[in-house]
Amino acid sequence: MKPKATLKKIAEKLQISISTVSRALKDHPDISLETRKKVREFAEMMEYEPNTYAISLRTNHSKVFAIIVPAITNFFYQSFISAVEEESRLHGYSLMILQSGDNPETELDNLKLCRQNRVAGLFVSITIKTTDIRAFLKMEDLDVPVIFFDKVPDFEACNKVCVADRSAAEMAAEALLRHKRKKILAIFGNDQMSITRKRKEAFTAVIEGQKKIKFKADHAHNPEEARRLIHRYFEKGIAYDGIFCMSDDILTGVMKAVQELKYVVPKEISVIAMSDGFLPQLYEPEISFVETSGYKLGKVAFTRMLACLSGSTFVQEIMVDAVLMERGSL
Repeated sequence: MKPKATLKKIAEKLQISISTVSRALKDHPDISLETRKKVREFAEMMEYEPNTYAISLRTNHSKVFAIIVPAITNFFYQSFISAVEEESRLHGYSLMILQSGDNPETELDNLKLCRQNRVAGLFVSITIKTTDIRAFLKMEDLDVPVIFFDKVPDFEACNKVCVADRSAAEMAAEALLRHKRKKILAIFGNDQMSITRKRKEAFTAVIEGQKKIKFKADHAHNPEEARRLIHRYFEKGIAYDGIFCMSDDILTGVMKAVQELKYVVPKEISVIAMSDGFLPQLYEPEISFVETSGYKLGKVAFTRMLACLSGSTFVQEIMVDAVLMERGSL
């Protein structure tokens, strides 16, 4: 087995001090360009890799960011993770990905892992049952920035990066009205989440301001609940001609029911969703959606993380604009 390269071995081979080697590898301006070049080339030839564990012990931080999400199978979170991973790699960081399963106890266990691994920063989308975020805010006492995204705390002063939920819901409602839908069914997610309340309030305000529009709002926590809701309402004989789906999960259940009931989209019924954009393209016709991009959110969240690491001490709530993407389902 090839002996592991160390700072000491590089220093001995080049007949310079260990501190000179260390500073040269960090591109320190006190070391001449010639020496820095010589050290880097020799370190590369010896396949030298810094001891990240020793560095984290010395600095009390690793070069690792952590992301905690309810479920990594969600397309929105996959896109967010992809964006953060790209930026992390460009800036010399690695990424640790954890999922809570929407369980607050698992979420706290994940947070403990983050502390044990001395992460440099944390991105988190909280569970639907998380009401106390004090454990997350204590990370700031350890100089670990925390960026909440997507599902964020309601009132606490903390760094948040979200989709512009209200304007996104308004866009969806206005699109249904433009296409002359008169009987509209809107299905939202868990009503305990601030993201749900914002979207429902905004969507409802647009629809209820119109005359001669029949409107019904309901909630589903998963695709199967959404499927059952559609069956229940349509089997009562109410011929809704427009359906709004608050998320990809709800869209999946709604479209399964629509296909089971053999309704023709958009001739008999229009469908619009709030989505990252992947699922809508799998249907024929493609589903119109208001883009809530996890990828864009990830890029913005990473920029905010860098600002925090650079010394920004004020908290900020940043909104990422939504975009209406009209396809064939309206």
